[in-house]
Amino acid sequence: MEDHAVQRTHAAAGESQAKLFAPLLPVTCTNQQYYVDCLTQDIASGVHGLAIHSLDALEDLPEALGHLPRLGFTAPRSPHDVLDHIASGVDVVTIPFISTATDAGIALNFSFSESQRPVTDGVSLPLGIDMWAASHAVDLSPLVEGCSCHACTSHHRAYLQHLLAAKEMLGWVLLQIHNHHIIERFFTAVRSSVAQSTFEQDIENFKKTYESRLPEKTGLGPR
Repeated sequence: MEDHAVQRTHAAAGESQAKLFAPLLPVTCTNQQYYVDCLTQDIASGVHGLAIHSLDALEDLPEALGHLPRLGFTAPRSPHDVLDHIASGVDVVTIPFISTATDAGIALNFSFSESQRPVTDGVSLPLGIDMWAASHAVDLSPLVEGCSCHACTSHHRAYLQHLLAAKEMLGWVLLQIHNHHIIERFFTAVRSSVAQSTFEQDIENFKKTYESRLPEKTGLGPR
C-alpha cells in the first residue's frame, strides 16, 4: 500500500510539472540548424512549445516543429506589431506597451472590430489620447466614448487629468484599468476575425485607420 501511494504521488507530481518551451535564437532556423535538428530529432517528445525572440526564426520553421505553440518574447511596440506577430504564427505575445502608455498618461483608443472602428477620410487616427493635455481639465466626457471599463463608466477626463497633475497614483491605476480593457477588447475582435477568416483584410483596414506608433509622452510618469 505504501509503495502504491508513493507511485501515485510521483504520477501526480509529474502531471503538474511545468511544460518546456524551447527557445529559438533570434535568427532563421537555417542559421541554427544543428540546434533545430536536435529539437526535431532528439528531444522532440519533451518539448511542449517554442519561445520566440525574433520573427526571423519563423521564416523557415521546420514542419516537424510547426504544431508547437509559440510564445513571443519580442516586445511589440504597438497593436500593429502585435498583428504582425499573430500573422507570422505567434500564439502568445507579451505587451509591455500597455504599461508604457499608462506611465505616459495615455488612454489607449483603438478597436480591431470593424463595427467599433471609426470611419476616416484617409487621415490616420492616433492610437491613444494624451490625458496630460490641458483641454481635458474641464471635459466631463469619458476617456473613450462607448468604452465600458470602470474608468470610463465611473469617472471623466477632467477628474483623471486632475489626478495626473496632482501626482495621485489613482490616476495611473484608472488608466491601467482602461488600457487593459482596450487590449482585451482588441484580442476578442482578433479571435473573432480569425474564426470568420477575415483576419488579413481586417489587418489591412486597421493599419489604414490608425497611426503605426503610440502618441509621444508629454507628461511625467508615476515613478
